[in-house]
Amino acid sequence: MGLTYRDSFDVTIVLILIGIVAVYLLVNILYILTLRNTFKAISEQNRTMAPNNTWLLLIPVFNLVWSFIVVNNLSESILKESKVRSFPLSEANPANGTGIAMSVLRCTTVVPLLGFLSGLAAIICWIIYWVQINNYKKAIQTAPYNGTGNDSIIFKF
Repeated sequence: MGLTYRDSFDVTIVLILIGIVAVYLLVNILYILTLRNTFKAISEQNRTMAPNNTWLLLIPVFNLVWSFIVVNNLSESILKESKVRSFPLSEANPANGTGIAMSVLRCTTVVPLLGFLSGLAAIICWIIYWVQINNYKKAIQTAPYNGTGNDSIIFKF
């Protein structure tokens, strides 16, 4: 007894869905690693959140609320670190506007008719936010540390 056309179609659909979920998880893990490593690059006294708390973004539904918290804490931490390391910021609240826009748009994806458009806009804001945070991480890692304390712990990633 072999596979029928219908059975092979069902298997194909399941494999495609598994592939989509795997890609989604991989991309989210890479994004969260960027956020986590940015928190880790910030000296401990300037962090407003523990770096490993970013992994909570993997929890479905909860991540809609947690995203706002991560965005605000990361923005505040980068601002504090910029004062110690003296690297220029292009905005008063680093990447906060883009991050909040991304978070709000993600929440509105559940609204009928508006959801698709806000989902596309959320993806665009998410990419922009990811690039901004990655650039701030690089700026933090390359800027000299002008603060007090042992800066050797800062560069242990």
